[in-house]
Amino acid sequence: MSQPTESLLADQIGSSLPYLRRYARALTGSQKSGDAYATTTLEAILVDPSQFAGGVDPKVALFATFHKIWSTSGAQLAGEETDLRAKAQQHLASLTAGTREVLLLHTLEDFTVEEVGQIVDKSPTEVEELLSIAYAEMGKSVTGSIMVIEDEAIIAFDLEGICSELGHKVTGIARTESEAIDLFKTARPDLILSDIQLADGSSGIDAVNRIIADAGDIPVIFITAFPERLLTGEGPEPAFLISKPYSEAHIRSAVSQAMFFASSAVLKTS
Repeated sequence: MSQPTESLLADQIGSSLPYLRRYARALTGSQKSGDAYATTTLEAILVDPSQFAGGVDPKVALFATFHKIWSTSGAQLAGEETDLRAKAQQHLASLTAGTREVLLLHTLEDFTVEEVGQIVDKSPTEVEELLSIAYAEMGKSVTGSIMVIEDEAIIAFDLEGICSELGHKVTGIARTESEAIDLFKTARPDLILSDIQLADGSSGIDAVNRIIADAGDIPVIFITAFPERLLTGEGPEPAFLISKPYSEAHIRSAVSQAMFFASSAVLKTS
């Protein structure tokens, strides 16, 4: 069977690349490290495009190639060393191998159990077992306080409920940029969960940037209906990003992951 041309590969990979970046960033806790893994994945595919021949779903093949690189590199967290990153390494060392990967693939990226198995080279039964372990381990590993920045009341209360059920304390809900700044001054959280577009036309990104400018390393999860706009790899972008509409599993997984890391790069609003 003939191998796909570079132009065909570009078409097959292009639509899935932003989501590979999202997954890689969530896995490493860093835009820089995640994007480096994504770039290495693309380079490996160009060198050997044979994995895209034979009817394999292109998105599954893309993530499977990433995982071959991730697993052979020792699945280590790269990037600038910080106290938070060092703590993350300690937490991750105590988790069962492979659990975070299958949890993110299944919940954040919405792959089926069968597709996750293809990506990480495990049977569906093994994937199910790892998912069960992941939910148990991640749920008890880290708890803390969370600030919610969300202008839609129903969504805000839903997020508050999910976070509370996970054992986290919600410090409050802010509907605008100014409310977010005031709330942060009242009670500094361990994590920020923020929508992009807020009630008065202000930006969750602007609010987070102002907070981070003063507070430094705090994990941040952004929620947006247009995730591809913040997954270009062309400038400072979030390490943790959830698409609207989200599910409870999306929130549970992202919050558990983000509690391990700091996401403190200043982001662009355009």
